[in-house]
Amino acid sequence: MHPAVLLIELGAIILGLGLLGRIAGRYGFSPIPLYLLAGLAFGHGGLLPLDASEEFVSIGAEIGVILLLLMLGLEYTASDLVTNLKTQFPAGAVDFVLNAVPGAVAALLLGWGPVAAVVLAGVTWISSSGVIAKVLSDLGRVGNRETPVVLSVLVLEDLSMAVYLPILTALLAGAGLLTGSITLVIALGAAATVLVLALRYGRLISQFVSSDDPEKLLLVVFGLTLLVAGIAQQLQVSAAVGAFLVGIALSGEVADGAHTLLSPLRDLFAGVFFVFFGLSTDPASIPPVLIPALLLAVVTVITKIATGYWAARRAGIGERGRWRAGGTLVARGEFSIVIAGIAVTAGIQPDLGPLATAYVLILVIVGPLTARYVEPIARRLRRSRPPAAATEAPVEASTSSEG
Repeated sequence: MHPAVLLIELGAIILGLGLLGRIAGRYGFSPIPLYLLAGLAFGHGGLLPLDASEEFVSIGAEIGVILLLLMLGLEYTASDLVTNLKTQFPAGAVDFVLNAVPGAVAALLLGWGPVAAVVLAGVTWISSSGVIAKVLSDLGRVGNRETPVVLSVLVLEDLSMAVYLPILTALLAGAGLLTGSITLVIALGAAATVLVLALRYGRLISQFVSSDDPEKLLLVVFGLTLLVAGIAQQLQVSAAVGAFLVGIALSGEVADGAHTLLSPLRDLFAGVFFVFFGLSTDPASIPPVLIPALLLAVVTVITKIATGYWAARRAGIGERGRWRAGGTLVARGEFSIVIAGIAVTAGIQPDLGPLATAYVLILVIVGPLTARYVEPIARRLRRSRPPAAATEAPVEASTSSEG
């Protein structure tokens, strides 16, 4: 393929991402569904397949996953991880049971087997931190009493990736029991080692990486992340796990500086990743899984609302705040697609990618609506019901007078 054609296709893709992002920003919703739809439109089976740029987009998509997980790790320190796992474990356990189990059950009912069940459990379990953060800001709820509860659930979901991704990687390796167990032990051992090193020597690690020159800091952090991700991939641990652990290991000013410098790169390559996921999904494969995706979306909307309601009630939040917390947690997005993408790359169940695409498209649109309207609807329904005490009081009074 002529280099000019490659440049034209890449330019069109990146320009298209920018225009779609502007449209989404103009109307106040996440650009993720537009990126996925663009990928579907220009992938195999779409309106105009893009062939010249396919290899570059594939590599760019892998870098997008690595940067998404790196930036997630930069949000937290090792001590944050340990503290949140201890204090928020009950809410995290309820969240896992209510939202991961429906995905696993759906995969088993569809006859996809236990490995696909673990994948789909992750897809339905993890809420979209990016979409939810924007919704909280748009609705002016950042300072609400229930917001720390919402953030705690999101943080615990994010941190659970340190355990979930190694397990998923070991299962997707498709090896025998012994080899799979070794892979899992290596992955969990690496995670534990990084946590211990970060807790004890985090400051020294950050000093080693630190630089007053933004260019040098960017190159060192980005290069280190790609290096560790590649080594992790070579050890069958998953590049995403390696990138996440690099983020956890960095802290303080280094983490803040790296976050600022890498954010534009993350946004670019994450957009490429969502487009690539759409490109690799044949639009004709979505209609057969649309009904299962819709049913799964309905079930997990209810379970996420229940999760937020329970967590907020446990924290002593009032009735209205409980409903707001539940409605806010509904959106799924970037990490559901990341999990599905890892599985699709490994060649697991072919219908998994289309179902995950349809599922995320539904909930990334429904999520902001539930955040806004669940609490008012619950309040109106409560007002429309006659109070139990009021209906029973006359009966009790007449009974006593008759006696």
